Amino acid sequence: MKTNRLSGQVYIYKNQPDLSWMEIHPGEKVVLKPNLVKESVYGDMNSWQHVITSEYIIRLVSEYVAKKLEGKGEIYLCDAPQTDSSFKIISERLNFAQIKRDIENKYSVQFNIIDLRDYEWKVEEEVVVERHRLDGDPNGKIAFNLDKYSLFYKHAGEGSYYGADYEQNIVNSHHQKETHEYLICGTPIKADVFINLPKLKTHKKTGVTLNLKNLVGINADKNWLPHHIDGSPKTGGDQFPDQLLKNTIEDILVKIVRKIALKIPFVGPFLAKIFRKTGKKIFGDGDKTIRSGNWYGNDTTWRMALDLNRCLLYGNMDATFNNIPKRYYSVVDGILGMEGNGPMDGSEKKCNVIIGGYDPVAVDTVCATLMGFDWEKIPIIKNAFFMHKYPITDIEPDEIIIISDEKEWSGDLKNLQNSKNYAFEPHFGWKGHIEL
Repeated sequence: MKTNRLSGQVYIYKNQPDLSWMEIHPGEKVVLKPNLVKESVYGDMNSWQHVITSEYIIRLVSEYVAKKLEGKGEIYLCDAPQTDSSFKIISERLNFAQIKRDIENKYSVQFNIIDLRDYEWKVEEEVVVERHRLDGDPNGKIAFNLDKYSLFYKHAGEGSYYGADYEQNIVNSHHQKETHEYLICGTPIKADVFINLPKLKTHKKTGVTLNLKNLVGINADKNWLPHHIDGSPKTGGDQFPDQLLKNTIEDILVKIVRKIALKIPFVGPFLAKIFRKTGKKIFGDGDKTIRSGNWYGNDTTWRMALDLNRCLLYGNMDATFNNIPKRYYSVVDGILGMEGNGPMDGSEKKCNVIIGGYDPVAVDTVCATLMGFDWEKIPIIKNAFFMHKYPITDIEPDEIIIISDEKEWSGDLKNLQNSKNYAFEPHFGWKGHIEL
């Protein structure tokens, strides 16, 4: 039985978006989750508009929600950007303080801005040199164990997962046997309504970012998140395509240097910076060098992201699970997208489009198609349709109905696949494998 008879409807706007399909009631706690991953592309502080969700989208949705709340309830604008990001700079660039003042003064609704992270790192030449403790989520954090319902249950990569930090043993301690844990921020779980505001972007580990991948930003400890498995497919891993000698040597040296950088203050990070600089010259860097699971063969990150979606949709504050999912909406910022080396180092892609809907899988399927990609070749989308305990969607692909002010796009998914698209350049690790 469907949770929402309209769940298969996806809206594409080229002109003024209409958000009236989003049901908001007075007194509700509404969470807005933009993509605030990084304040700019690497190496260029002046290039940032295609990296993060635009001020226009955040303000548009905030004002709609505030009006519907009728002076009763609260809005929470929150995210956990990449640990080496500056929330202060992101907030300034998106005028968060002004949005807060405008919403509270005009609609008499409390507007909360929350950096969900526990730490912010200072990074020099891609090496962590300082770690600063933050306040984290004021609503706490919850450890969810999906146990046998996790997409990592009985997965062959057990014991060889790599997370986002230097301590590989930490991520593996949370994903073994029937223990598959995620530390989730309390604010998104506590919400009555969750509204995802992702960016139309490519991604090096999952092909695309969009709704499903954007939920990495509700996680409270990134080192609980498996990103790839050591080695190549030949050895049971998905770290890189081929088990070349140079890959093996590089991997061994990286692990040694990471341990040194973590355990020896000042000297360790200094040595790590030298190794990174010289290592790129020795082992390669560019569109012919695939490492860290940044390619279409990554069989890990999509599992992690889909597990996070299920924690959000069904999770309670006491770490138990509901049978009915949380009310969820999506508004995707496709005004200025990112192609190529996404999600933080790609190129601008002007699309001037906004995509919305009730179902994250349906919306992501439509978004990927608009980008010029075959959603069935993108694991994070294809596998989201599989029905299991705590399903992310309750529809089939052929039940997706597109409603658009661009007549050519309206209709079913097959019609959209045969219509014009934006022909996004994939990340180089995915190029030639996901295009329509």
